[in-house]
Amino acid sequence: MRYAIVVLVAVALGMVLMWRGTREVSAGTAVNTPIPANPADVRTAIFAAGCFWGVQERFDHVPGVISTEAGYCGGSLANPTYEDVSSHGTGHAESVKVTYDGSKVSYAELLDAFWSMHDPTTKDRQGPDWGSNYRSVIFYADPEEEKIAKASRDEVQASGVFSGKIVTDIVPAATFYKAEDYHQEYFAKNGGTCHNGIAVVHTKLAAEAKKAREAAASTQPK
Repeated sequence: MRYAIVVLVAVALGMVLMWRGTREVSAGTAVNTPIPANPADVRTAIFAAGCFWGVQERFDHVPGVISTEAGYCGGSLANPTYEDVSSHGTGHAESVKVTYDGSKVSYAELLDAFWSMHDPTTKDRQGPDWGSNYRSVIFYADPEEEKIAKASRDEVQASGVFSGKIVTDIVPAATFYKAEDYHQEYFAKNGGTCHNGIAVVHTKLAAEAKKAREAAASTQPK
């Protein structure tokens, strides 16, 4: 009987270690894209979707993304610290700046990933994290990004994939402040993951943008 218990404990422990190992390898395996030869293809976008640890980890796995930075955006205090932002008094949202290759992934496709990684119907909250620093925001850089972001939001809302009303703010990009080093690539360094989202979003807008992007790429000399 004692032998059977020892065997069962050993098997259970082995399964836990195997699960932890799989999770940590998955979290640390980013699908980053090399910097393109054409500088015009290098673009940036800023999103907020709750805790930036999970948002960064999810964007790291989007093909076409070159690099990401966790940081703070949308507030009034210059050079805020994590403690400043967590006090809910600066107006910043935990955000991620995404640098991507526009010939490999479009802004509309990044928006599909953004909608899929969090719940955009909860105001100032994602899961157990609450406060305006965890709000859902798309920070657009120019009128074209604003147009695409609003069209994407409207299509997602009309699709009914989310039962509630989307409360994501779509606002002009403010100064982005990079977060402290220990926040960068947190899950890749320490294991774990989050931000599984509550729905998988595939918009027609992104599908059309992908088709146009691939058509343009096919005309380029190799």
